[in-house]
Amino acid sequence: MDAKGARLETSSNLKQSVIQYFRKKGYKVEEDVSLEGYRGVPRNFDLVIQKGRLTQGVWIKEWKRTIGINVIINLDKASEEVGLPNPVIVGEKFSDHAKAYANRRKIMILTTRQILQSLKA
Repeated sequence: MDAKGARLETSSNLKQSVIQYFRKKGYKVEEDVSLEGYRGVPRNFDLVIQKGRLTQGVWIKEWKRTIGINVIINLDKASEEVGLPNPVIVGEKFSDHAKAYANRRKIMILTTRQILQSLKA
């Protein structure tokens, strides 16, 4: 298997772990969702999770580098445009600015470590 194929497999495994994590917490999970925003632009989410009346968009970023504030802002805008409050982002590590912005805007940040530790419990 080439490097590109191996990366896709890893990404799929992380996605499956994230799905398992949210299902374990009682969420309904839908994969690879594209929703039309208020401006008619499609917005893509790796997952859309629902628990009770709350529906949230989820982005999963399996990157070696730190996730910056620009990615968090883009998730925030995409979620707002399709009417999904309090989005969730999953990644390896996040910059301090990204964490601060996410905290102010009520965006949930989950690390891959948190996901995997939760599944082991």
